[in-house]
Amino acid sequence: MAENQKTLQFELVTPVRLMASQPVVMVVVPGGEGDFGVLPGHSPMLSTVRAGTICLYEEKSDTVSDRIFVEGGFAEVNPEQCTVLAEVAQPVKDITLEMADERLRKANDALMNAGNEGERRGAERELLAAEAMLAAVEAGKD
Repeated sequence: MAENQKTLQFELVTPVRLMASQPVVMVVVPGGEGDFGVLPGHSPMLSTVRAGTICLYEEKSDTVSDRIFVEGGFAEVNPEQCTVLAEVAQPVKDITLEMADERLRKANDALMNAGNEGERRGAERELLAAEAMLAAVEAGKD
């Protein structure tokens, strides 16, 4: 890899389509063990992705150019590229506060009405995703 590489290729793939493929200065991914930033020249790694927001930086490394909400998946990083395979992804700008609040309300209801351990685990996962979606919308207002 060249020392003066200024961007890396970011790709976001869902089961339905290739959602993003673009050069970025930096990307921050909600990893299973915590958020991690990827810059050009990053060491190779694999990580799980939890529900949260992917932040893309296209120009200045201190300004977020785009935010994408994801509900989990995997990320593969190498010095030239960061690829995220996400179960569900949606641009944060397309999510309204009302949508996020409604999802959170439904997730709480499902958790309170869970009849067995399997339903409870599913409701807990949905609650975590709903909370992450609400946090993404609130952070996107900045």
